Amino acid sequence: MKSERDRSALIAFGLLFIIGWVGVIGYIIIEDLDFTRAVYMTVITIATVGFKEVVPLSSTGMWFTSFLIIISFGIFVFAVTSFTRYVIDGVMRNYYRDRKVKKKIEKLTGHTIICGYGRNGSQAALDLMYRKVPFVVIENKQELIEKLSTSENILYVEGDATKDEVLMEAGIINARALITTLPVDADNLYVVLTAKEINPNLMIISRASNESSDIKLKRAGASNVIMPDRVGGQRMAKLVIQPDVVEFIDYIMLQEPDNVFLEEITCESIASCFDGKKIRELDIRNRSGANIIGLKQEDGSYIINPSPDVVLSKSDKIFVLGTSFQVNKLKNLLVVGEI
Repeated sequence: MKSERDRSALIAFGLLFIIGWVGVIGYIIIEDLDFTRAVYMTVITIATVGFKEVVPLSSTGMWFTSFLIIISFGIFVFAVTSFTRYVIDGVMRNYYRDRKVKKKIEKLTGHTIICGYGRNGSQAALDLMYRKVPFVVIENKQELIEKLSTSENILYVEGDATKDEVLMEAGIINARALITTLPVDADNLYVVLTAKEINPNLMIISRASNESSDIKLKRAGASNVIMPDRVGGQRMAKLVIQPDVVEFIDYIMLQEPDNVFLEEITCESIASCFDGKKIRELDIRNRSGANIIGLKQEDGSYIINPSPDVVLSKSDKIFVLGTSFQVNKLKNLLVVGEI
């Protein structure tokens, strides 16, 4: 849409420029005017303002002026319309839209920043949008910016994600996480270093193409490093070995939140009456309907399908499977101490 508007404006001014030079050259040849008077005659003729001629016109000059008025009238109106549309629909609309987006970003807290809106970045944005997680996209490619500008649901910042001021504009101080999916590993490394310096508590997920970049990105401060080629290959192998298991997991992850979904719950705010209690004593399944399918302990170790005798503590994180209603009931049970 933007390119069509720009093209119309360029065509209009191109035609106006051509007809203007035709008029100037015509008056110089036909009426023997100097350049300044020829330009003046051309302008008042094309604009049809009705000013008096600078010199009495000859018969040929009158015919030429009539021809110029007829030809230039439509072109002049088209040029004015295109210019007005360009200013109002383009510059002014972009200004107010960018200002509106900037204000929304300034109000965000606990959001996610996505650096790069390519194949990986756009998919990450789609999943976050699906889960109603607030996010901001940073992109500097013009064709992708035009795509983002047409979406009412995506907040974005135009610029280079490796620069401090661009990250600040995206609200990195108040952000919860950052996903960098830039195609060059060196750029991702620079983003990780910069982001971690500005916000040390930021969770950072980085894309990597080379295996050697994995360790470097983690040393720089990345919480996790994803290699799309490796993940894709592993998934293909799993589909050969355990196709139904992979499809079942995908089915769970892609379900609407009201149907069933897998969520991580931190026990930091667990009610004191439950701290140090066994899972069996909470009677979670009967009281909430949700299921605890995994647990992450303080040392980073995981317990898959924890037994009822596992003791919960405030440093644990539990992975729960259930509907939105069931998971919310479980959260209320753990935090408040009652359903």
